[in-house]
Amino acid sequence: MNRVKLGNTDIEVSRLCFGSLTMTPFQANLTIEEGANLIQYAYSKGINFLDTAEIYENYKYINKALKGINRQDYVIATKCYAYTEEMARESLELALKELETDYIDIFMLHEQESIHTIRGHKEAIDYFVEAKKKGKIRAIGISTHRVEGVLGGLSCGQIDIIHPIVNKEGIGIQDGNIEDMISAIEKAYNKGKGIYGMKPLGGGHLIPQTQDAFNFVKNIPYIHSFAIGMQSKEEIDCNISLMETGLMPDRLIDSLNAKKRKLIVADYCLGCGKCVNTCKHNGIEIINGKAVPNDNCILCSYCARNCPEFCIKII
Repeated sequence: MNRVKLGNTDIEVSRLCFGSLTMTPFQANLTIEEGANLIQYAYSKGINFLDTAEIYENYKYINKALKGINRQDYVIATKCYAYTEEMARESLELALKELETDYIDIFMLHEQESIHTIRGHKEAIDYFVEAKKKGKIRAIGISTHRVEGVLGGLSCGQIDIIHPIVNKEGIGIQDGNIEDMISAIEKAYNKGKGIYGMKPLGGGHLIPQTQDAFNFVKNIPYIHSFAIGMQSKEEIDCNISLMETGLMPDRLIDSLNAKKRKLIVADYCLGCGKCVNTCKHNGIEIINGKAVPNDNCILCSYCARNCPEFCIKII
C-alpha cells in the first residue's frame, strides 16, 4: 500500500489507518488475541498506521500485536483529555507503560472544539512539546468533530497533526457541513499540517453506501490518511481493495452485507432526546437519562444525524 508523509512531519504512514475502537468491549468485544491478530494481519497487508485513545482501553490489544510487528515501521496515534501538565504526564506514562514502547508517534488532545479549547489545554501542550524534545513523542495533534477545531489547530504552531471527522454526508460534524469541513482541511493541509480523517462511513451509518462513501474521502486531495474501524480480515481486505481499486471485491460483498449490525449508544450520551424526536419508527427512547434503541429500530441511521455529541453508531 502507498505511504505518505503526514504534512511537514517525518512520519510516513499508509493511506489507510487501522481504527481500533471497534475491536474493544465497547463495540465488537473481540478477545485480546483476536484483536492483536487483526492488527498484525492488517500490517502484513501494508497498513502501518493505527489510531487509538486512552479512553478506548485497548492498549493491551496493541501491546500484544506489537510483539509481531517492526515497531520502527509502525505508527501509533493515541489521544487523551489532559489539560494540565500532571494529567498529560500521566497519560503519556500510561501509554508508554501499557504499550511497552519507548515513544508514541502521535499524541493528541481528544475532541478539541476551537482555538479557545486548545488554549485551555496549554499546560498539556507545553508538556507534550517537552516530551517531543526528549523523543518520547514524535508529533502533537488534536482530534475534532468541528470545523472550528480544525481552524484552531491550524492557528496553533505546536499542533502538527489534525484528525477531523469527514464523510460524504457530514454526519457528526457539529458546526457546519462537509463543504465547510473540507474548506478548513484544505487550509490546514496547505499550512503543512498532517491530516488524517475519521468516520468515513459516518460511524457505520453509511455502510449501505460503503463504496461511494469510501471513495469520496479517498479522493479528497487534502487528506493524507484516514482511520476506519476494522473488525475482521474480510473488512481489512475490503478496505484495502477500496483504497487500491475503488471497488469492493465481489467475493466479499455478500459476506459483509450478511453481517448482523446493531445500533449502539456511547456512555457519554446526554439524554437530550433529539434522536427520539427524529425517529419515525419509535425505535429509540430515553431510559434513565440515556438513549436506548429498542426492537422497533430499523437501522436507518436518521437519529444519528441529529445527535449533537455523535454518540450513536452502527457496528
